[in-house]
Amino acid sequence: MKIAVICANGKAGKLIVKEAVNRGLDVTAVVRGDNETAAQKVLKKDLFDLTADDLKGFDAVIDAFGAWTEDTLSLHSTSLKHLCDILSGTDTRLLVVGGAGSLYVNPEHTACVADGPDFPDGFKPLAGAMAKALSELRQRRDVRWTYISPAGDFQAEGERTGKYILGGEELTLNSRGESIISYADYAIAMVDEAVNGNNIQKRISVVRE
Repeated sequence: MKIAVICANGKAGKLIVKEAVNRGLDVTAVVRGDNETAAQKVLKKDLFDLTADDLKGFDAVIDAFGAWTEDTLSLHSTSLKHLCDILSGTDTRLLVVGGAGSLYVNPEHTACVADGPDFPDGFKPLAGAMAKALSELRQRRDVRWTYISPAGDFQAEGERTGKYILGGEELTLNSRGESIISYADYAIAMVDEAVNGNNIQKRISVVRE
């Protein structure tokens, strides 16, 4: 199976590449600078310069793009649109490293995590930008996408337990009432979904068991 990981040098990207390589998958790291991942195959190119030919032949493309500063938040939408446009009409699946702020907290799906009184004000612009990108992605019927939201507490340095619970559109808590997952366990879930392809044109979520 051939997988490309875009923005592979980021914290999430590196762990996703490592997980996929350790499973013996054919992994290409797409990076702007020097390759800092476990991948042996590298495509050195900016996301916005990628073409349909660059991604031709991959079974799955994993988008690990991230932007956090106010002047770059709009790139969540524009980068995802670009990837959708160049994958439009192909069999290649697009898997997106998403955010937790847009997960619903009620059965009616009228309130999100980011709407809660305890959600930090400093993260609201990011959550809004990622929610907007997800909303736009939902309109794409020409792309085989899957959007994977992490738990509310997404821990870059958290341990790899090897276990996770797969959820849907709503915030899911584990048996201890926690919404938490490490980047390493999230990487397991991402690669599982890349391999299995069970949730085409759906947003799913993951939490530590």
